[in-house]
Amino acid sequence: MVSLSTLDYALIIIFFVITLSIGIYVSKKSGKSSSEFFLSGRTMPWWLLGVSMVATTFSTDTPNLVTDIVRTNGVSGNWVWWAFLITGLLTVFVYAKLWRKSNVKTDIEFYEFRYGGKPAKFLRKFRAVYLGVIFNVITMSAVTLAAIKIGGIMLGLEPWQTVISAGLITVVFSALGGFKGVVYTDFVLFFVAMGGAIGAAYYLINIPEVGGLEALLNNENVSDKLSILPDFNDTNALITLFIIPLAVQWWSSWYPGAEPGGGGYIAQRMLAAKDENHAIGATFFFNIMHYALRPWPWIMVALASLVVFPDLASIQEAFPNVTNDKLGHDLAYSAMLTKLPSGLLGLVLASLIAAYMSTISTQLNWGSSYMVYDFYKQQINPNASEKKLVFVGRVSTVVLMVLSSVLALLLQNALQLFDVLLMFGAGTGLIFILRWFWWRINAWSEITAMFASGIISIILKLTPAGMFFFGAESGMFPDYYQYPAVVLITTIIWLIATYVTQPESNEVLQKFYNKIQPGGPGWQKVINDAEKEGIILKDNNQGWSVPSGLYAMLLGCVLIYSCMFATGYYIYGEYNLALILTAVSVVSGFLLIKTWKKIKSTIL
Repeated sequence: MVSLSTLDYALIIIFFVITLSIGIYVSKKSGKSSSEFFLSGRTMPWWLLGVSMVATTFSTDTPNLVTDIVRTNGVSGNWVWWAFLITGLLTVFVYAKLWRKSNVKTDIEFYEFRYGGKPAKFLRKFRAVYLGVIFNVITMSAVTLAAIKIGGIMLGLEPWQTVISAGLITVVFSALGGFKGVVYTDFVLFFVAMGGAIGAAYYLINIPEVGGLEALLNNENVSDKLSILPDFNDTNALITLFIIPLAVQWWSSWYPGAEPGGGGYIAQRMLAAKDENHAIGATFFFNIMHYALRPWPWIMVALASLVVFPDLASIQEAFPNVTNDKLGHDLAYSAMLTKLPSGLLGLVLASLIAAYMSTISTQLNWGSSYMVYDFYKQQINPNASEKKLVFVGRVSTVVLMVLSSVLALLLQNALQLFDVLLMFGAGTGLIFILRWFWWRINAWSEITAMFASGIISIILKLTPAGMFFFGAESGMFPDYYQYPAVVLITTIIWLIATYVTQPESNEVLQKFYNKIQPGGPGWQKVINDAEKEGIILKDNNQGWSVPSGLYAMLLGCVLIYSCMFATGYYIYGEYNLALILTAVSVVSGFLLIKTWKKIKSTIL
């Protein structure tokens, strides 16, 4: 437990005042209509939305998760989330413009735009509850769990005290300001959060216990954790941490903030953009900042923690008030922050509060939009006034906060939830990628994949059958086959369901194509059938940008990965490799600009 100075309290109070002032300032305009409350009237510029995406994905559980990964699997363990860059850039260069052209209010509304009939209505209703409540509450509980651990380690707070104090201000701000309040505040939160993370990393590397950067890198607890790539002689680590994320995970799994084909709160921000170009610019800016800029401060603090707290026993000895059900490697980040001096401690605490508020307020507004548009208005009160919709949005915001807080009190660590979310979304991602470009996918494809993925994950994770096939010691197959098995079985099941059920009607398919103009061979049958009816669907003035988009995705991956890893090698003192990667990033950036101009010319 640390003792906060007057300066620390002043910095935290100033931050709270600024945040609440923004929420109160925009509350009147946000309450005018549901479109203002959830999408800010679709007038947002790319740079503001991009910063908001970055701030949203920097939550209190993120540095904890990275710390847990680094301490458990080394720096290379981060490939479990670095691989999602491919997903993010696919969204940038292929799907961002499609989402913005759809003009839906939520990505769940998309279901009744792309599909038709009772299956589409069921899918929209079920996904609204499944994602907006169940998945959303689980995600927020992970963020709140991190706040509980920070409060317990740094301030000696009981879990319920942290939940009430952190949640109350956030839920009031979110209910008042709506989406515009979230985005405006995110702009402030981003700079506070990044300043705190970088300042903490610099100071903690140089405390006497660590001894500076050179001593840190040569420490026996750290030296075997530094590699950016996993040990190629360790089959288990290579497959689990590198091959599966890059070969399977990025396209196959639905994960909040990294949905294949876009979705969730990323889609919400794309839908709030001024136009398709602003939607693309926002998501590209987000991916650069998210992957190339942010990881290293967290990684360096995680490495430093291995010197000061080499194992769980040392953390428990230093913080005996932490109960066994909350003890984990993710606590090491908070433990290190207790060593910060006055002033910097206040800034870092304010940055962690900022990270918490940014993520939770976004999740609340996004989840609430599902409850309002896709459940309440669709199923309960189709004729609800705009004032009524805003009221329901504010009530559902409070309910979601309460549910996530209760769940957070029952959880133990962030990595535990990360694995659960990945497994439950395994095998569904390919549908989200293909449904824009293949006419044959129908509502039953998604319904089947959603249930199959969840049921198969439960069977393989929690039943004797799962242990028989994938038990850590006695299973028929190594446990790293478990995730690909869920993907393979789920994919086979939804493909079978697709072909044994009726396709969507020509009316639904033609309406979708006419508005979106997705292009490609996957829609040729629909185009040909329409022509037989005398209907011209294809706009010959609008080119198909997907081939260029895929090329841009690859160039973007090279650019961002080379920037991120060059930064790491500069820190490690391996300057020759760092300079080579810097040159690679410059060349790929030049080629990407040329490709981007070609893509831009296909957007009307």
